Amino acid sequence: MRIQVKVQPESSKEEVVKGTGDGLKVYLKASPVDGKANLALIRILAEYFDVKKSVIRIITGKTSSKKIIEVGF
Repeated sequence: MRIQVKVQPESSKEEVVKGTGDGLKVYLKASPVDGKANLALIRILAEYFDVKKSVIRIITGKTSSKKIIEVGF
């Protein structure tokens, strides 16, 4: 399954909310430095979908706030 994700780094909370359409908006406490926000994104999405972190991949947008994520079940 592929989903569009809008990431808001350096937020005061960590939360996944439904975005417009089929996408998700993810608030992260981590800063977008040295890939910390991407690692936090994978962790929080693994909890959200109740899957292992290893089945979540960032397809596009590794350095952008808009990403396409693949979740394999």
